[in-house]
Parts: sequence; C-alpha cells; structure tokens
Amino acid sequence: MNPQFSTIRYETRGSVAWIVMDRPEKRNAQSVPMTYELNEAFDLAARDDEIAVIVLAGEGEHFSAGHDITDPHRFEEDERRAGTWAGWDAPGVEGRLAREHEIYLDMCKRWRDLPKPTIAAVHGRCIGGGLMLAWVCDLIIASEDAVFLDPVVEFGVNGVEWFAHPWELGPRKAKELLMTAESWDARTAESLGMVNHVVPRGELRDFAQALAEKIASKPQLAVKLVKQSVNAATDAQGQWTAMQTSFGLHQLAHAHNVLRFGHPMDPSGLPPALRPAAPDRPEGS
Repeated sequence: MNPQFSTIRYETRGSVAWIVMDRPEKRNAQSVPMTYELNEAFDLAARDDEIAVIVLAGEGEHFSAGHDITDPHRFEEDERRAGTWAGWDAPGVEGRLAREHEIYLDMCKRWRDLPKPTIAAVHGRCIGGGLMLAWVCDLIIASEDAVFLDPVVEFGVNGVEWFAHPWELGPRKAKELLMTAESWDARTAESLGMVNHVVPRGELRDFAQALAEKIASKPQLAVKLVKQSVNAATDAQGQWTAMQTSFGLHQLAHAHNVLRFGHPMDPSGLPPALRPAAPDRPEGS
C-alpha cells in the first residue's frame, strides 16, 4: 500500500517510484510541509529494495512555481529533521541561515546524493526553487511546453540556494540568464545540456517511465557507482565548495534587503500582491 501524504503523492509502477508534487492550486510551490514530505518519500524509495529508479513530477499545469513565500509554516521548525541546523526563530540572520540550510541547501544536497538514480519529469513552468528540485535529479526529461526561470535577481538576490547554474547552463549563459532574469525554453535547455530529452507534453510520463525501466534493467550496483562517479567529478570541479560560497552571498543579499527595505527580498521586484505593507520579521530574517 502506498503511503498517504498531504502535499505529494507516492506511487510505484513496478521497480519505479513516482513522487508527484500535488499542490496544483499553488502550482506546486514548495512549502515547508512539502519539503519534508518530499524528503520522506525520497527516503522511502531509497530504502525499498523493490525500487530501482525514482521519478519526480508535478500535478496540474506546472512542475513547480518555486518556494512558497506565502507558506504560513515558513518560519516554523518542523519536528521531522533531516539535518542538524536548528533555531529558525533566532534573531538577525542566524534564524534565516539555519532555516535555509535545513530546508533548501542541505536538503538538496541530501537528495542529490541519494544512492538510486532519479529522473525529473518537467512540464509547464519550472521557476526558482523548482529548478532546485529538477537539478538535484540525475536526469531531466522536459515536455515541449516547459519553461525555466530563476528570477530572484529581481528580488535583490543572486540566485536560488542550490546554485548549480554554472554547471547546468555553463558560466556565460548562467550569468546572462541570472542577470537579465530571462526564461529559457525546453529546447534551449536541451542545447545547453541541462535537459536530456524533450518530448510532447502528452508523452512526458510514459517516456520517463520507459527511461526509468531501461535504467532499472541494468545491474543496480553499477548504476549506483556511475552516479557516485559522476557526482564525484562535479565535486572535484568544486561544485559543492562554490555552492557554499554562493549560499553565503545569498544570505548576505537577504540581510542587505532587510536593512534597506525591512524585507529579505527587494519588494520592488515582488508581484504587487506579495509586497509587504510593513517590514516582514526584520529581526528574525
């Protein structure tokens, strides 16, 4: 029997586990409860000897709209801990640093290092934090209508917390797409090496399942060792060290915005409905 979650669905199809983000009314924006349910589902699949490959997908019109900055739980520590960072309510930058380490940077590193291969099946919009969810997967399959975007320079921040942009896009394209906050389509993502395959929207899940089954048919230890070998290569290139630096700069940007605007993001770049009428937790941001 598949477990029950409130923000995602967990399904098995033979040796393939499907983790489906299921907040279509929020365009699958990532709330704190969703983060921990995703973590539980990834753990469940990783520990199930019958599962060889994991697919991450989204319900509704879009893969993910990114972080849910309207989430009422965004400053509440969850009892389901995946790391050692605590003290989300600490004053100054300390609380935000702890929170974003736990639910963004360290969680993404944990998912990226899962011992089993993972595939992201991306359709519609994949924005900001949605990129993080796709980029931690080993392979990405995109539908022809997929659009990718990291717009956070508009909010006075250098990029989302899992700063894989130079590896996913190449350094010059990463600079251009971040500095301009422009989107890129599925074919562009494929040409940059970020996406493995682009398929019609109606074929996305069948294609992902077929690819997962092909991988599942191979000797599983060899597949795991391939994943570790390629990840080790990017680590040797300095990816994790660079990410820790960019994460620190991300926190610097938040602190600057709090001092200047009373909000961790530059309000002028936020949609009008999300612009704060008053400073938003300036002491604990």
